[in-house]
Amino acid sequence: MKQPIVLLLLFCGFISIGQNLVLNPSFEDHRTKHCISILGGFKIHITNWSIPNYGSTDFFDTCEATMGGRNYNGFQEAKAGTTYAGMYLFTDKNYREYVQGELSKTLIKGKTYTMTFYLSLADKSSYALKDIQVLITEEKLKPCHHSNACDKAIKPSKATEGKFKMYSNPDNIYLSNKESWMAYTFEFTAEGYENYFSIGNFYRNAKTKKEDVLSNSPFLFSYYYIDDISIEPSEKGEVNVKKDTFKTVKAPIIKTNETYTFINVLFDFDKAQLLAISKEELNQLYKHLELNPMLNVEIYGHTDSIGLETRNQELSEQRAKAVADYLIEKGLELTRITSFGFGSTQPISTNDTEEGRQLNRRVAFKLIQK
Repeated sequence: MKQPIVLLLLFCGFISIGQNLVLNPSFEDHRTKHCISILGGFKIHITNWSIPNYGSTDFFDTCEATMGGRNYNGFQEAKAGTTYAGMYLFTDKNYREYVQGELSKTLIKGKTYTMTFYLSLADKSSYALKDIQVLITEEKLKPCHHSNACDKAIKPSKATEGKFKMYSNPDNIYLSNKESWMAYTFEFTAEGYENYFSIGNFYRNAKTKKEDVLSNSPFLFSYYYIDDISIEPSEKGEVNVKKDTFKTVKAPIIKTNETYTFINVLFDFDKAQLLAISKEELNQLYKHLELNPMLNVEIYGHTDSIGLETRNQELSEQRAKAVADYLIEKGLELTRITSFGFGSTQPISTNDTEEGRQLNRRVAFKLIQK
């Protein structure tokens, strides 16, 4: 009797040793304690978060049927948990909305940190923006402080008397994805005063870089959903967990235009349904693609030489497609992924032994720069 297929090689499951310093990072802790979405209610209801001006940032809970995932500006599932925020980052009246988060401790001077959060442009938005910034501050910003406008674009020097630094979109691309979440991530070196941060558009209309996107709304605006915010110490390595001990290992470097074979993308014999063990490794690949939107991926399916070649060709195509379909279901755009099956035509080992055949039964991938 033939044994279940085990496909081997790359993308070991590593667990980051980073510690998220953002309090309530995906807005799951809110004071209502109920399944509810509230327009303009972010400031009042989300714990450890505030609004640095007099805008009216929204929050949505997808467990709430009336206005959760589907709301007045479009449809989106939460990136993490069930709750996410929504805010106007551009309007024709210079009106702006922001979110202001709090860190669990002051950042350490000279230490490098990575900040990541996820954005999705609302369906009815008429513009996509490049100009979305992060303002990291010593103290909490004060609404209407000095001559700072109460509900317009914030001028950092007018909103705080403490230290601050502003970071801009590192990828210099328009954040235009309405279907799924896009990662916004950058590294920075702390100066030792950082306690708070605010996310939004700090430029007035005349300076804001925008592009038209398809919309049936009669109004001119950019409204973004935001979720899953993190600030973590940047580490050169990651850790592989074994029992209760941590061992630091070097993170794998994935180069473009090189073919890698998955370690744990597994299938039962003569089947093309992914096993549960495969999904953690595919999640790692999806996260890498999400953090690198200028990369496409090709998926390659291979079999050993046992059986009819027509069946091997069909099976290799089905398994490659199963991997592609999983990544698409996670949120990867259809245009960024292609799958191919090669049957038994490209062996990497002998088909005369079980060990060799096991190496030949594989699914591989290649990253390609757009």
